Amino acid sequence: MPAAPPPSRDVALETRLFWERFKKPIAAALLLVVVAVIVFAAYRFYSERRASAASALLASANTAQEYQQVIADYPNAPAAADAYLLLAEAQRSEGKFADANTTLQTFVSKYPQHDFVSTARMAMAANLESLGKTDEALSMYQQIASAYPNSFNAPLALLSQVYILKAKNRTDDARRICETILTQYRTSFWAGEAMQQLRLLKPTGSPAPAPVPATTAPPLLERLPAAAPPPAPQAPPLPKKP
Repeated sequence: MPAAPPPSRDVALETRLFWERFKKPIAAALLLVVVAVIVFAAYRFYSERRASAASALLASANTAQEYQQVIADYPNAPAAADAYLLLAEAQRSEGKFADANTTLQTFVSKYPQHDFVSTARMAMAANLESLGKTDEALSMYQQIASAYPNSFNAPLALLSQVYILKAKNRTDDARRICETILTQYRTSFWAGEAMQQLRLLKPTGSPAPAPVPATTAPPLLERLPAAAPPPAPQAPPLPKKP
């Protein structure tokens, strides 16, 4: 028995039926896409305008109050990150080391992936030194060197430890750090300073140099006894009388 032929299909009719059935969802989806594109374009335009305005305001700022104004007006603009660093520097120049560290900590917390995070932490350690908190500064330098070994600040963080350790008379620890700099960062700008510091540092417990014995004159050059004075000249004899 021959197979029945397949039913004929009207493609145009099926397309029209599909459109009639789903035209409202399709139109809604297209409208949503158009609205999303418009919103994105408007947001990007708005963000670029604000970023430009923030950069212009930052360029004209010169005081701590003006840097704070940039942060307050444009907290999400890229210029705000630079404003935090400049504000901390202004506070440090005014001797407000604790305030500067608060500003830097805010920067580190808000921009943990920023290229200058290690620089901000170095500044915080330097401020701690200025406050006389050398133990805390030493700990922070150690953290920087450990957390950012490939940063340009790593050898400087190590060298900063050397100065503190020298002041604490921890000579052996200071020598080991100098040797680390010369081993791991020998092409760094700070390698020369590490070499100089290493030459100045003497190992603890090294034997004191033996006293130089007093020089003695060789036997032939010993002082001879004083020679007897020459005899006093005598008057010539008187001529005999005739």
